[in-house]
Amino acid sequence: MINSLLAIAIALICGLLVTRLMKIVGLPNVTGYLIVGLIIGPYALKLISEDVLLGAVWEVDGLRHGGLNIVSTVALGFIGFSIGVEFKLSHIKEIGKSAITITFCQAFAATLCVDVVLIILAVIAPNVMAIPEAIILGAIATATAPAATLMVVRQYKAKGVVTGTLLPVVALDDAVGLIVFAISNSIALSIASGEAITVLSILVYPLLEIICSLVIGAGIGALLSIVPRFFKSRDNRTIATIICVFLSLGICQLFEYMKEEGWVPFALSDLLVCMMAGAMFVNLRKEAGVMMEGTDRWTPVVLMLFFILSGADLNVMMFAENPWLIICIVLYIVFRCAGKYFGTMLGATVTKSDPNVRKYLGITLFPQAGVAIGMATMCKSEFAKAALAATDATVSEHLASIGANIVTITMCAVLIYELIGPVLTKWSLAKAGEISPEMLRKGRKKAVAVAGEGTALDVPATTTEVEPTTAEDNSVDNTDKK
Repeated sequence: MINSLLAIAIALICGLLVTRLMKIVGLPNVTGYLIVGLIIGPYALKLISEDVLLGAVWEVDGLRHGGLNIVSTVALGFIGFSIGVEFKLSHIKEIGKSAITITFCQAFAATLCVDVVLIILAVIAPNVMAIPEAIILGAIATATAPAATLMVVRQYKAKGVVTGTLLPVVALDDAVGLIVFAISNSIALSIASGEAITVLSILVYPLLEIICSLVIGAGIGALLSIVPRFFKSRDNRTIATIICVFLSLGICQLFEYMKEEGWVPFALSDLLVCMMAGAMFVNLRKEAGVMMEGTDRWTPVVLMLFFILSGADLNVMMFAENPWLIICIVLYIVFRCAGKYFGTMLGATVTKSDPNVRKYLGITLFPQAGVAIGMATMCKSEFAKAALAATDATVSEHLASIGANIVTITMCAVLIYELIGPVLTKWSLAKAGEISPEMLRKGRKKAVAVAGEGTALDVPATTTEVEPTTAEDNSVDNTDKK
């Protein structure tokens, strides 16, 4: 039997090799990671077994071995933290009302469009789609793929009003999505578990979860901001940043345990706590950019493994068992795109933005990847735990199937978005006149090479202003200076 460490080694080797193939075909690395995971996972070649993947624990020669769920948890923490680091108040003030209004309009429009059509489907054909699934997929629809968008902008050196609005919108969008997801996930879990629908369960507790997550995250971020006063070496500052994420995740798991024991009525959102920790940290310390550089050097391996394991979690056999899933995927893709496009058009009209922003910005927001996968993975984990806790076998099976369906729909949609998203983004920016004909000609020649340089992390690349540093700040000596 392949153990966890061997499974990690196989996954990383395959992920490293597939980056070369993605460079040749000109696709983002995350697409290759998902495909590799699907191939080596428990539903294809079975190089990674379901026990190892899902976290079963067994004993061999007196040693206890666990699954790889911890990798997904840690990766989600760093995804949330990276999103939070984008929220520097000075930068948000520069964005202006236009980008903020457009962000909220397109995010909520995508949620509304997906929710409405899938809830109607759930009412008409409850054996095809459950209402909790529809609610969560509507929340996941808010997320975009900043890395795919930024890759196109940088590759073709796009400049103009559409590009200038696009960059802050994709940075803000995922944060709005996390809040919508936290509310939707709590409501969907209550409905699916068969709990009585009350104001407490669908409004008060979700809001308390969000508020407490943000408050605790802010406290952790504030503690991290004190670290540079006492630890000057780069290595120790990097360690402190990593500790911050692990502390955030640990407190979230503690709240989850207390909820299971009945001590508190709600848990915390891993993504929100980590996001707020990053946001508080970046606004309190000018050294945040330098410290994040150290963290960014080692997180790619965690994120690569996360995407590969996410792909391995995709059970393609579900299509044979339930061919109607294909209809669900098509509806999700079409109505999410419609929400993004018309929501952007509404926001741009309200703020009297440039006509090109109204026409083309919405199309550039179609790509979706890392954060959406993170939401789906977290949702499946929470529904799996609820299924284990359920005393009724029918309810337990229903909860497990909801989580599996959400992962399947989201993963398939991401694969499609990652194939067509960058192409549509390039087309939109070219039609808006923000990519010069010369760059288009050069881009065709260099597209393969540039695509291979894309980051594995499909969350916002850190754009925090980096303050000038002293030799002391850049020291790699592990000895703390007084």
